[in-house]
Amino acid sequence: MADIPLPPGFTVQKLAEVQRAFESALGADQVFFTPLDRASYNDKFWVDPVGHNPSGAIAPESVEQVQAAIKIANQYKIPLWPISRGKNLGYGGSAPVLSGTVVMDLSRMKKIEFDPETGTAVVEPGVSFYDLYDYLKANNLPYWISTPGNSWGSVMGNALDRGVGYTPYGEHTKRINGLEVVLPTGELVRTGMGAFTGAPTWQAYPFGFGPGWDQMFVQSNFGVVTKMGMWLMPEPESLMGMDVEFDRPEDLKAMIDTIGPLRREGVLQQSPSIGNWLRAAAVLTTRDEWTDKPGALGEDVIDAIRKRFNIGWWGVSLRLYGRESVNKASYRILEDAMKSINPMLIKPTSWVRGEPIEHTGWTGTPITFPMQNVNWYGGRGGHVGFSPILKQDGDAALAQFKRTYARYQEWGMDYQGSFAFGERHLTNVNAMIFNHDDPEMMAKVDPFFRQLVADAKEHGYGEYRTHLDYMDLVAATYDFNNHALWRLNQTVKDALDPNGILAPGKSGIWPSGMGPRTDA
Repeated sequence: MADIPLPPGFTVQKLAEVQRAFESALGADQVFFTPLDRASYNDKFWVDPVGHNPSGAIAPESVEQVQAAIKIANQYKIPLWPISRGKNLGYGGSAPVLSGTVVMDLSRMKKIEFDPETGTAVVEPGVSFYDLYDYLKANNLPYWISTPGNSWGSVMGNALDRGVGYTPYGEHTKRINGLEVVLPTGELVRTGMGAFTGAPTWQAYPFGFGPGWDQMFVQSNFGVVTKMGMWLMPEPESLMGMDVEFDRPEDLKAMIDTIGPLRREGVLQQSPSIGNWLRAAAVLTTRDEWTDKPGALGEDVIDAIRKRFNIGWWGVSLRLYGRESVNKASYRILEDAMKSINPMLIKPTSWVRGEPIEHTGWTGTPITFPMQNVNWYGGRGGHVGFSPILKQDGDAALAQFKRTYARYQEWGMDYQGSFAFGERHLTNVNAMIFNHDDPEMMAKVDPFFRQLVADAKEHGYGEYRTHLDYMDLVAATYDFNNHALWRLNQTVKDALDPNGILAPGKSGIWPSGMGPRTDA
């Protein structure tokens, strides 16, 4: 019994009392406190294997049960960690920041509502991208979803953590339109037009009257979201585009300075992502096929891998969606722009409604194959992501790449990096792939990550989301006016959650008197 992770101030006896209270309110088949249960909710891509272990889990099946669980949590002052499906791999998965926290698993809440006239969905936390895709297909609804690289995950959970996909609706957080939320006190609220009883416009207008709260529940611990409205993209008449490969690392500057204006102008409405050779190769092969030498791969091995798969140092997939006549005109602009910067390869693609469609993220099809990259080193693989935000400037992006690439070589790690476009920004996603069965490699990951955070901070770049281990570290980099934003977050946290029971430490937001903060 002594190995049970306990929340601060708890004994094994008090935890057992909490377990019985949850069983009484929810039913024994919705409460999980065995050693196997606890292991099941650990972080599968851990950096620190003992840092974020839950004491147990509960699985409410309705809003009323969520409220009942929160009532118990307040009564006993035991922290809860809500998850949608727990598939946020690389950022902590289903594990909590604070060991001993009880995971609130919402994956059994799977209702979908859809308005075919406006193309708006209302989903519960357990709805995966596969679920929503199957729902649209089964009901013959002419709309596409935007999927991330791991479609096992929750539509809601991905949007609430600012996840992205591949289509013009790929910035998922921007497509949130109205939330239903259980506050840490147990009170139920609806945001936007949902606060107006009986309004038929809840998913049609994102703001309502007064302050807009939807984004306040993104990456926060201010409430448990139980319903989320979301806009979906109408099925386009056609899709056109190209996969483009570039030969040299230095080509990154020209790619960004050429694609960026097209994105801002609206010729490109998707969010393309420039990725290096390993992003493609790691799902097609493993490292041991090429070398058994330690340290970062040499240029000779990189050249051999690129030659086999006919891929550039960088590659990008560009897509146009909508009316065929408009796409044809835009394609000519896109083709001229890409040819002007001397790619090594342009591979066109096109589709018109009624034709067979390729099953890729570009067509709103759920995918999981990008997760294959964790097998790159062999053993029990995993990864974490270091993802600072940059402006759309080729010189700045190239400088950031060179700094980061040099650090990967210094630390003996193989570089997987990408630069994903928003409308005005770039997200520089750097994946640290590792092998849990290699102690020497695992010992590098934490200091390597902290070095990258420090490098980015020195140049004014901050991460947009991060793994559980680094939430305090990243929150501390947002330090304007002596960390005024952190103080604002804590003020709101203490007001909404006076007992500090909901997800302490999420995004570096702690209740007063608990946990490390801006001095992490």
